[in-house]
Amino acid sequence: MPVDLNASVPHSARIYDFLLGGKDNFEADRQAAAEIVKHSPSIPVSMRANRDYLARVGHFMAADLGIRQFLDIGTGLPTTPNLHQVVQGVDPSARIVYVDNDPIVLVHARALLTSSAEGSTSYLDADLRDTTTILESAEVRALDFSRPMAISLIAILQFITDEDEAYRVIDTLIDRLAPGSALAISTVTAHNEQAVQGAKAYTARGIPAKPRTDDEVRGLFRGLEIVEPGVTLVNRWRPDGAIPEDFHVQMAGAVAVKR
Repeated sequence: MPVDLNASVPHSARIYDFLLGGKDNFEADRQAAAEIVKHSPSIPVSMRANRDYLARVGHFMAADLGIRQFLDIGTGLPTTPNLHQVVQGVDPSARIVYVDNDPIVLVHARALLTSSAEGSTSYLDADLRDTTTILESAEVRALDFSRPMAISLIAILQFITDEDEAYRVIDTLIDRLAPGSALAISTVTAHNEQAVQGAKAYTARGIPAKPRTDDEVRGLFRGLEIVEPGVTLVNRWRPDGAIPEDFHVQMAGAVAVKR
């Protein structure tokens, strides 16, 4: 069945791909990205910092928390390292379900998101807001909900601009998880003027985006235990090497555990 890529309308996943130096994007995405960079020149640096954060978070949840099941929602286009490469590097038996709703991500994910022989990866075409479809899908139901699971919402929650809706999505997902499960988030910070202007540029291009204060980010983890160092710029979350200057980083995040 042919996939409608809707190339004339910019999409956040393809803009992200372009700004990371990828090739899976269209003219509408490149035009939107150019406009966003005018208002937020550091955004490519910030996106790379965010990708590095995903790798550190994944390793922490697998190695330190001992989690072996991962639900990554808002996956975006495959960009090395992908989450399964990180966590299966800790334990090859780890199982990962990727979720996104951009047709071009669907096309590439099925081809590129391959698993170790001992573990598994699968891909679900669904929107973050449609938690029922996600939780009731065959891909997610194949995971063991009696054991801890990690949910990663990386660079996706800024596109849910209504706080009550964000709470509903997170609460619904977390409610199903066993104790010892974890939630990792990164989202646009309101404490960086470039980030604020970049969110306005996204919104002007028909992709509503909302920056959040650190207190608002903490609020997304209601009822969970946030691990050290708490809510911080993503480059400051347990860095393992040289990091970009804070001025360039427009995303804040944290990891929390369900007790």
